[in-house]
Amino acid sequence: MSAFTAEIIGTFLLILLGSGVVANVVLKDTKGHNGGWIVITTGWGLAVYVGVVVAGPYSGAHINPAVTIGLAVAGSFPWSEVLPYILAQMIGAMGGSFTVWLLYKDHFNRTPDPGLHLAVFSTGPAIRNYLLNLFAELTGTFVLVFTVLYFTDATLGNPGTVIGLGSLGALPVALLVWGIGLSLGGTTGYAINPARDLGPRIIHTLVPIKNKGDSDWKYSWVPIIGPFAGGILAAVLSLWLS
Repeated sequence: MSAFTAEIIGTFLLILLGSGVVANVVLKDTKGHNGGWIVITTGWGLAVYVGVVVAGPYSGAHINPAVTIGLAVAGSFPWSEVLPYILAQMIGAMGGSFTVWLLYKDHFNRTPDPGLHLAVFSTGPAIRNYLLNLFAELTGTFVLVFTVLYFTDATLGNPGTVIGLGSLGALPVALLVWGIGLSLGGTTGYAINPARDLGPRIIHTLVPIKNKGDSDWKYSWVPIIGPFAGGILAAVLSLWLS
């Protein structure tokens, strides 16, 4: 599997399961209706785990443009690969979001609130304050990228002997995203990933849903600029501390 394909598949799985858990909780007549915030944050954490397990061996499983940019700024990823990775992430995010819409199509059409339709596809503020919303996305992504930059493999004995965890090696980033959602996600829904928000928002604009509202494009810049700024800030601070 090429790195480009891995980023598509990893991001597809991330959004399929992440947006899928939101659909299961907020849409009418689902088995998980009204499951609550714990279900949503846990589902997103596990979605990250699945995406990283699949894509990790082939691409490093960025599955997030803010992570890709942050790693490039930190000198841990070649700039020549940044745009291909981001393109792959956008393709995967749009594909995952479209599949969620198809799976839950009947439930979308039974849900009268257009705000809940949009919530499955993209994030939105609990209280609309663009400056604080931007700060929330910056902060959440800063925690994500800064912590990712400090992930290390465990070693035992000689420096060249690495004790790996196999697929469980993806668990730390899943726990990290889960923690960010639980602690920092209540203000904006914690996109912390430009592709995760922009790709599905595009799909929301395109697909037919009964009583669908607008896609809130006036807010869409916040979960793009905020995560990029947070990722870059995390990388710069990491370089300064090293």
